[in-house]
This record gives sequence, structure tokens and C-alpha cells, in this order.
Amino acid sequence: MKTLHNGEYFGDTNDIVNLDGLIITDTEYTHPYVDWHYHENAYFTFLLQGNMIEGNKKETYECSAGTLLYHHWEDPHYNSKPDIFTRGFHIEISQNWFDRFDVQKNDAEGSFNIQDPTLKLLVYKIFKENQTRDHTFELAIHQLLLNLFSQFGIRKDKTEKKPVWVSQLNEILHESFTEKLSLIELSTVLNIHPIHLSRDFQKYFHCNLGEYLRKLKLNKSLELLTKQTSLTDIAIECGFADQSHFIRCFKENIGVTPLKFRNLLKK
Repeated sequence: MKTLHNGEYFGDTNDIVNLDGLIITDTEYTHPYVDWHYHENAYFTFLLQGNMIEGNKKETYECSAGTLLYHHWEDPHYNSKPDIFTRGFHIEISQNWFDRFDVQKNDAEGSFNIQDPTLKLLVYKIFKENQTRDHTFELAIHQLLLNLFSQFGIRKDKTEKKPVWVSQLNEILHESFTEKLSLIELSTVLNIHPIHLSRDFQKYFHCNLGEYLRKLKLNKSLELLTKQTSLTDIAIECGFADQSHFIRCFKENIGVTPLKFRNLLKK
């Protein structure tokens, strides 16, 4: 089985940044199939454009733009992709980084397809900082990555303790976030009291219901920005009230306008 070393991926790496304990790469995947392999460091893969399939010892993921994967160090997996342009953004993390910031990497052992929109937005922000690269970008990337690991750990620790309605609600929200949702209707479907739902949502999702829905809309908009879809059409498709609301919400959460982010994707 092939071992990939620091900053090494199958494809054409367009950009590589070495920070203190981190290697950040932007790679176009060119191989239709990559056999079983592993990387010597833990890393996140964020699919910016295109599609691919990734499999490990436990499961197989169908990955489209916006997919966020985490791999523990030396975790074996394979990849395949259709004949389309596919691009990945990687954050590779050395043992030295884990030690220096006192992060226990064994707490996140294995491979994970991360669905949480809050964590995805953090990676979009890391991508934005890496593309901008002003005098604060290294500090910002370390801070955002630590934030990501702290929240990733919270969600993993509570995976087995969540009541059934939490996963049911999460599935409903991911499927219906563009629709007008009612607290009464959600409570009825889940067979719990609206007060119970309102009180415990923050406990399991770490934000209120409105914030969570906005994050789902923003993640969808970020996927669509990789295409030539107009801002008006993106706003409509993602369930924003109008283009102005979309732009304002985007800038508040990502730090730049949608058009600026689209231009960063092209750099």
C-alpha cells in the first residue's frame, strides 16, 4: 500500500503553503481511480469542485462540491472520479501541530464525512484566509482550525448520547432548509413538545434553529458559487428572501461578498 508524505496527493497540486505544523494544498484530481493508500499525517479534504467517490474500511462516500472529510493519520482509503474537473482543498496536520496546541488527535480516529454546516463554514473561512493571505492569515488559520477541532470533538463525544429525534430533525433540516418550516409541524413530526424541541436544540446543535438553517443555506450557496449560477438564482435556490438578504448573510458569516469569494475560487 502506497504511503503519501507531506503535501503529497494524487493529481496536480496548484498551490501549496507550509505553515508551522500545517501543509495546505489546492489540488486538481486527475486520476480516474486511485488504489488503496494512506497519508502519514491526519488531514481534512474539502471538495471545492466536481465529484468523486471515496471508500475506507467502514463505508463509501459519494462526494460532491462542499463535502468535508477528515482522515486520521495512516487511515487507508481509495478514490475514483468521473471524467470532470475535480478540485480538493487539503489541510494536513503534523504531529508537531497536535502536540504544540495540545490537541488529542486520537480523539478523532478513523475517517469521517462531516455533515455539520458549522464545521463546513469554518473550512470555507480557512480557504478564504488562505486565498487572501494578508499579514494575519497564519494566525487566522491556526485559530479557525483549533475552533474546528474543539467543535468536532464536542459532536463526536455526544454521538452515542443523542435521542432519536435529533438525527431525525437533522435529516429533515438538511432536506427541507429552503422551505418555510414551522416549529409546530416539526414538533408533530418528531412527536415531541415544541418547548422540548426549542430548549434542547441548542444543546445538540450548538446554535439556535434559525442560525442552523442559515448555515445550511450558506453551505448550499457556496457550492453553487463554483458554477456560473447568478446571485439572484442562488438566493432563490437556497431559500433566501432575496439577493440582498443573501449577500448580507454571506458577508456576515464568511467575511467577504459572494462575488469576492467566487473570485477567490478562481485564483
